[in-house]
Amino acid sequence: MADHDPRQGVLLRRWGRMVGRHARVVLLLWLLFIVGGLGAALGAFGNQALFDRLQSGEMVAPGENDQGRMLLEEAGATGFTTTTLLLDGVDLASPTVAAAATDAARTIAAVPSVDSVANPFVVPGGPTGAQGATFVADGDPASGGFATVVTFDRNATDEQVETATGQVDAAFDDLTRATGATESQRGGVTTLVDAIVTQVQDDAKRGEGIALPVSFAVMVVVFGGFLAAGLPILGAIASIAGALLSLLAFSHLLDLDASVVNVVTVLGLGLSIDYGLLVVSRYREELRAILQGAPLDTLTREQALVAGERCVDRAGRTVIFSGLIVAISLGGLSFFDITFIRAVSAAGVSVVLLALAVALSLVPALCVLSARRLLRRGGTETAPDTGVFSRLADGVHRRPWFVVVGVSALLVVAAIPSLDMRLTSSGPELLPVGHPQRVLFEDLADRYPELGGADVTVVTEAPLPQVQAWATTAADRPGVLAVDPATDVGSEVVTVGFRTEGGALDPDARALTADLREDRPPFPAYVVGQASSLTDFVDAVRDRAPYAIAVVALVTLVLLFLMTGSVVIPLKALLMNVISLGASLGLLVWVFQYGHLEELLNFSSVGAIEATVPVLVVAFGFGLAMDYEVFLLSRIVELHEQGLDSNSAVTLGLQRSGRIITSAALLMVIVFSGFAAGELLVMKQVGLALVIAVVLDATLVRMLLVPATMSVLGNANWWAPPALRRLHDRWGITE
Repeated sequence: MADHDPRQGVLLRRWGRMVGRHARVVLLLWLLFIVGGLGAALGAFGNQALFDRLQSGEMVAPGENDQGRMLLEEAGATGFTTTTLLLDGVDLASPTVAAAATDAARTIAAVPSVDSVANPFVVPGGPTGAQGATFVADGDPASGGFATVVTFDRNATDEQVETATGQVDAAFDDLTRATGATESQRGGVTTLVDAIVTQVQDDAKRGEGIALPVSFAVMVVVFGGFLAAGLPILGAIASIAGALLSLLAFSHLLDLDASVVNVVTVLGLGLSIDYGLLVVSRYREELRAILQGAPLDTLTREQALVAGERCVDRAGRTVIFSGLIVAISLGGLSFFDITFIRAVSAAGVSVVLLALAVALSLVPALCVLSARRLLRRGGTETAPDTGVFSRLADGVHRRPWFVVVGVSALLVVAAIPSLDMRLTSSGPELLPVGHPQRVLFEDLADRYPELGGADVTVVTEAPLPQVQAWATTAADRPGVLAVDPATDVGSEVVTVGFRTEGGALDPDARALTADLREDRPPFPAYVVGQASSLTDFVDAVRDRAPYAIAVVALVTLVLLFLMTGSVVIPLKALLMNVISLGASLGLLVWVFQYGHLEELLNFSSVGAIEATVPVLVVAFGFGLAMDYEVFLLSRIVELHEQGLDSNSAVTLGLQRSGRIITSAALLMVIVFSGFAAGELLVMKQVGLALVIAVVLDATLVRMLLVPATMSVLGNANWWAPPALRRLHDRWGITE
């Protein structure tokens, strides 16, 4: 194989030397960035804090549901904010209770920015009437429970609603005392969103509180010292600060869902630790290569600078390749016309670039400043070329076909449950069981079904009489329990609501939605509801997925070709990643959809997977798998270019990179486990799925399947058509 032009590495070598020479300046700039980033994200400079700008709600995708919602919004039928008080243990027949409820409604109605207030005592017929039954628990006055619903003016500002809510809460307190209620609950959609955002903050604190100290402890063992372990951790803190700052910036351009914060900070934390581990390890290796066993006190500043220059030149290439592939994988998400997915894509790419900047500047600067102390425990002797990983590779080489067939079969079996994946888009169910807001919405659905509105709604601009005539024939649709009367909601927009068994995402609602979309009303109409929204989401992903996959796969193949000079290795890497990701999704379904390990992982299965999770797991999992692929291949290619045959290059490459890959994977597992231990269901699913993906990739794939397939293929690993070979000889980039 031809040698590469040495001028190809001149930029990285120069950059490494510049960072080393100005290490203190680089460190100071990053410390200022950390303080500024964290301060801005937390609102310390008088700006609105990041967490105050987050939201949480239904995933919005272009399609029929969105068009119907827009029509309702134009008619003024949406956009209202409500808050609800549920009281239990009350005697609804008591005149005292009736008087208290009536007085409370009068007091609340007088509050500025309140549009209306309703309870069973202020509607015609009272608690025993048809209208009052809507506000009575189980529709039965003997149940001892009733609801008071307050609707705020849709034109009121957030500040006005917040002020009004305080006065309404005071009236709710008085009503609770006056009725002698034994139990009370209050809240609404706004309170639910606040609860989810708060849970995101709590989970982030818990995740980082677990990940950072445990990662540090592991790296102390890996590196044999506190200093070496601390360098990647400081880089990770810088990355977290950058991640939060970038999210704050994006929050002014995009509507950010609360879960985006955890997704992006997890990525930044994990990648920074991975890249920091690689750079620090390579720097120590270069120092030992320079000293060749000489006493540590003979190390000069110039030698420390040379080691930094070589480290950035060599490990820097690996980091850049890895970062580009991860960024490309996340960039592929931008093909999906879904705000949440695009927000993850944009913020994720920016965080990857930040992790690259940290690995190529802050960590090398810290290495140069700490050169002598980095070798104080490990000594200056070069590491041997034999060990656990070389023996593992030799064992694989002896029976490669057995390993290929066995590991592939195991991964395929694990992937089988993914074929039965059922998607959902939870609301209150995202919160842990027993959370007050989740309990409130569960009680509303179970005991006050009429207050929750229709599960499926048909929205149209057709004449009201025509819609009324059609509605009378729609009761025999699949899953229908009741059909609400056709209603003119304004601006000549008419709605028909359908009630189904269970919730808006249960099988009956989904079946009805599918039926209404297939066997449409005899007039132009839109089917609206959570099931309709989920259908549009799935359709949007399905329609754009081929383009995203094609672009990500093509660019990844090109990058891996430029690194390896082979067309076989990149194709093989893609195939192995597909099998590995399939296994990760299969195990995800087995745990969360089928409900295994509920007690161990502290969750309650909703019988489905959150709709965004498979997309995120595939994008993140693919990027991380290629991350470890690049770590290993960069070493193998480097050794093969030095003249070693395939098996020898794999054996020595695995020995030299195996500890790094295993340590990086262990640290990534710790990071993702910290967030999987959180309470928010969507993050628990993403976290566990990525833990599984990393474990499978770093063990079965990288340590067994890659060496086995390379052993089977032999020299064919490095095959490329002559034209591409010439292209690689001129433009290829390797370590």
